[in-house]
Amino acid sequence: MAERASLALNTTTTTMASSLRTQVSASRLLRFSSSGSKLSIPSSSLSFTRSLVSSPLLTQKRCQAALVNRSFSSAATTHCTAATDPEQLKSAREDIKELLNTKFCHPILVRLGWHDAGTYNKNISGWPQRGGANGSLRYEIELKHAANAGLVNALNLIKHIKDMYSGISYADLFQLASATAIEEAGGPKIPMKYGRVDTSGPHECPEEGRLPDAGPPSPANHLREVFYRMGLDDKDIVALSGAHTLGRSRPERSGWGKPETKYTKEGPGAPGGQSWTPEWLKFDNSYITEIKEKRDEDLLVLPTDAAIFEDPSFKVYAEKYAADQDAFFKDYAESHAKLSNLGAKFNPPEGIII
Repeated sequence: MAERASLALNTTTTTMASSLRTQVSASRLLRFSSSGSKLSIPSSSLSFTRSLVSSPLLTQKRCQAALVNRSFSSAATTHCTAATDPEQLKSAREDIKELLNTKFCHPILVRLGWHDAGTYNKNISGWPQRGGANGSLRYEIELKHAANAGLVNALNLIKHIKDMYSGISYADLFQLASATAIEEAGGPKIPMKYGRVDTSGPHECPEEGRLPDAGPPSPANHLREVFYRMGLDDKDIVALSGAHTLGRSRPERSGWGKPETKYTKEGPGAPGGQSWTPEWLKFDNSYITEIKEKRDEDLLVLPTDAAIFEDPSFKVYAEKYAADQDAFFKDYAESHAKLSNLGAKFNPPEGIII
């Protein structure tokens, strides 16, 4: 990947801010022509509860995680304690949109933000031991967790954006990418705030095992055990499960899904895998309606997916969202924002709105 100079922004001077925006606009045109071909197209487009699987492929997954870009890992040792720069956030959001339009990586960017935040334990008060949205997923030790197989591709995809904007923490970049991917896929606008502080090193990564499994013996109980630990409730579980409207499962990574279906054999991006919905790059309520109908064998339904209509409490929300996409969008946006803030330490404490 071509070397890029990080841009520093002085927000106190209007002239300098204007100059930087001009430089950023020019750099966007150069960046994709000079280095776009070197970005890895994500071979996995998995979303949250599906991808969190323990399987015999653990050794293979860990070897793959070890291939994480060395310069990314090296840069990740910096401890970001300053507030994220709002102007850089706005520019980075535009760069993420360009990335989405060229690499069709919406699902894996959603997964990146969720897996960084989803390690939160409400029963641990100390930061960063409590886990959550703190950027720790950039370290190889956490990437080796079985649930994070393939996320090295997401890191490589956004590395050039992080290189450009030194005033954005990794934690914020992960959550910005996740929310932008939802919105650009046709989903609701997520009420986000920024200013998350990063962990300082791999010694601050959470232990493995905090993320949910896709095929536990008792799916509904398992989902509640994991999500209740985060401080989320049944509505959040069903609403967030709805993000499976995006993405595919690849059996070589997770042990779940078909190698290819009529919906995935031609991509976009790397072909293959099994999706939950026919239009797996479009955010809508079709995941929920497809599970309810169970009419297409080429569409994936995991044990944790089926649970949203099998469990009486989950079913109340699933039926609501199947019948009313606007209601789903409203609840999903609230739950996504809640998830993205879990465990985060903000500077300034009230956060930054862009």
